[in-house]
Amino acid sequence: MEEFKSGFVTIIGRTNVGKSTLINLLVGEKVAAIANKVQTTRTAIKGIVNKQNSQIIFTDTPGIHKPKHKLNETMVETSFSMIPDADIVLFVIEATSEDIGRGDKIILDKIKESNRKTILLINKIDLIKRENLLKLIETYSKEYDFTAIIPISAYKDKYREIILDEIEKNLKPGPAYYDIEEYTDQTLRQLAEETIREKALKLLQDEVPHGIFVEVEKMNLRKNKKNEEIYDIEATIYCLRESHKGIIIGKNGEMLKRIGQTARIDMEKNFGLKVNLKTWVKVKQDWLDNDKIINKFKLN
Repeated sequence: MEEFKSGFVTIIGRTNVGKSTLINLLVGEKVAAIANKVQTTRTAIKGIVNKQNSQIIFTDTPGIHKPKHKLNETMVETSFSMIPDADIVLFVIEATSEDIGRGDKIILDKIKESNRKTILLINKIDLIKRENLLKLIETYSKEYDFTAIIPISAYKDKYREIILDEIEKNLKPGPAYYDIEEYTDQTLRQLAEETIREKALKLLQDEVPHGIFVEVEKMNLRKNKKNEEIYDIEATIYCLRESHKGIIIGKNGEMLKRIGQTARIDMEKNFGLKVNLKTWVKVKQDWLDNDKIINKFKLN
């Protein structure tokens, strides 16, 4: 009988290269917020894939970017701290890059420093010509001895097994660290916060999203009159300015209603239960540099 393998895989890359889309594809469940905005992922999120002969624990990390305040610094620190502890690193770059940009160079240097087994994933290959892709592969091949280089499109299911097979091949024998029914180490409360934040990111204007964070104040499970289980969730969306509060609430409360409705639909799908969601908006001007809040985003 084939020996059981397991290992920890860190997904790293610049902001907006498709890491969260990738982890959701690999895990087959929604564990990370996805929005076409930079800095969507703020903390290290784990996704667990159980196969017949292996357990792969993925960590999706915040995108690498130039820090402007304490939250950004914490995010970048979190990402880099995950490289040395990984059994395998998945380094995600964009196929549209013509050369190794500054951000990718910094990540590459960290990988070289740790000398980890690394699989290079070139994402968004549908956006470029074949000759450009070959050129990019050649450029990166000269920089590091990658375990494998796989061109992908993170939105397409067909790449899931290709990536998982390559990872499994390179894992060492080991135990299952998590129950085989689990697909993330996030609590339902964290998943609820992430879901609300994702919907806000998708629906709001560019200047608002990065100045928000979501806190679930109450989360109670009860039975309704039909004896169905239902979650009562109360959450606050914090923002930096009064003007942002107005945008999040919207005319006649329409925007907040849309954020709440789309988040509730997603939660019901993810939790497999009915959800009664109430949301509020409050201003907290200094939260981006507030240690108490920033500590929420640090690794446990």
